[in-house]
Amino acid sequence: MGLDDRQLRQRLLAMDGSSYRTYKDLKGYYDFPRFTLIIDHVQGDPFAAPSQLRVQLATPEAGFPAPLYSTPLRAVAVEDFLVRRFHGVSQHLSQRRGMGSSGRVEITRPSQAVLQRSAAHLTPQVLEIRFTVGLPAQGRRILGRQAAELLCDDLPTIVDQSLFYSSLDPQALQDQVATVEDSHWLRQQLSDRGLIAFVPDGAILPRHSGIDDRPLPQAIPFQSPPDLRVSFQCPNRGTLRGMGIPQGVTLIVGGGYHGKSTLLRAIERGIYNHIPGDGRDYLVTNAQAVKVRAEDGRSIAGVDISPFINHLPLGQSTTQFSTTNASGSTSQAAAIMESLECGAQVLLMDEDTSATNFMIRDRRMQALIRKDQEPITPFVDKVQQLYQDHGVSTVLVMGGSGDYFDVADQVIALDNFRTQAVTAQAKAIAAQYDTDRTPEGGSQFGPITPRRLTVSYTPDDSRNKRKAKGVDTIVIDREDIDLSAVEQLIETGQLRAIGAALLYLRQNQLHGNDTLPVILDSLMQSIHHQGLDCLTPFPPSDLVEFRPFELAAALNRWRSIQLQ
Repeated sequence: MGLDDRQLRQRLLAMDGSSYRTYKDLKGYYDFPRFTLIIDHVQGDPFAAPSQLRVQLATPEAGFPAPLYSTPLRAVAVEDFLVRRFHGVSQHLSQRRGMGSSGRVEITRPSQAVLQRSAAHLTPQVLEIRFTVGLPAQGRRILGRQAAELLCDDLPTIVDQSLFYSSLDPQALQDQVATVEDSHWLRQQLSDRGLIAFVPDGAILPRHSGIDDRPLPQAIPFQSPPDLRVSFQCPNRGTLRGMGIPQGVTLIVGGGYHGKSTLLRAIERGIYNHIPGDGRDYLVTNAQAVKVRAEDGRSIAGVDISPFINHLPLGQSTTQFSTTNASGSTSQAAAIMESLECGAQVLLMDEDTSATNFMIRDRRMQALIRKDQEPITPFVDKVQQLYQDHGVSTVLVMGGSGDYFDVADQVIALDNFRTQAVTAQAKAIAAQYDTDRTPEGGSQFGPITPRRLTVSYTPDDSRNKRKAKGVDTIVIDREDIDLSAVEQLIETGQLRAIGAALLYLRQNQLHGNDTLPVILDSLMQSIHHQGLDCLTPFPPSDLVEFRPFELAAALNRWRSIQLQ
């Protein structure tokens, strides 16, 4: 039987001036008039990671209409809304009380995307919110009065203003649920319509800045070229029109600074649903679309890159290629093959982040360097084979080589952020100005070979520590896993969750003979059925959903793992 809020206040006042470790006696359950407070973990000192807390309340008493969360997708939309509300209210009300993180009430900070987060769980019976609190201290002494104000006064106010339906904007909440539902529905329709992405008319694609993902004020709204315009009848919004990007090979061309990369970045983020007003709400992309790029210096383990690279000097294998310091071309070839191994249906590429010698080898270079001297088969000779043999489409930003006109199925031009369909013009130019280059690499794409994983790990190794640095790096034990080139990661919580998944796999699934796709599918099924909680031995507050592609990217860059 837990204590109540008055007893919690008395305990905190009695702790005033005591050693900080006395706070650990607070672990447990506390009944407040409208909710239950659970203290799961207490930090060791004011500068350590904040304490882990949960709030639980009965969903019927919170007042949410049942239709709002009647499906798993709708429940995620409501949970996301509540996390944003809790974050906003707690940022407004919490204040610094003492040293370090003392006095701060914080929840996972959401991006513009609507994602499943371990910070919120909504069922017909219970609503649970998980967050952190910096318990107040001066030096290593407890500030008991400030702690009582924080947990017994501020926290109930935060809960009252953020977790009860009567305190929320019901129209804004309904709009978020409807937007998420329509976006998901649109994404499900793409394949049947022969599309890999949909960009609605009126979308705002430019972002506020490189560190601010909100829409850019006064940006030019997107308008579909007539030749590519399609329409959908959405379940909630009704008719929606915009540009449909067909399956196959699509080039995005245009002058510098006219919006090519901006359009591609919007498409790569279309794998996520977005909040209303983001500008990219209703912009959707095939959920199996993967952005790939060159990445000098990364490690590669056992990847079959032979469709692109063979007969390397010194007889190095390209069917099981491994290196601790990849070049631009080998890293991009590996990134493509790793994505295909995990089931990618669309590749997204930008020439600005690609290796030039991987993308193209023109007629003049072919004349100077014979094919038997050049191990690289350029992507221009493989991109159509990839679609014809494996059904994998490509969207490619290209501003420097017209050789891709020959292999493109459609060409979209950007002029001052305005789109035009210029496929006919590009094909006419290709016919008029023959490149006279010789196609390389044979008539078929080549094999996509799944690998098996092994790990150097002793079961009694007790380290098992992880942390995330922004959206760029995961630290496992003492090893940094650099994910700065994995561009579809958007929240630190995703890296935390991937770090937890790596440890979970190391403990449970990397000791058999299963292939990487089988291992990933098994883990994603566990998360689907049990939630992100299955990744950790305790209730996590800071994990965010991720895709198998980004988890695979982390595995592929984890030097402790061996793949073959």
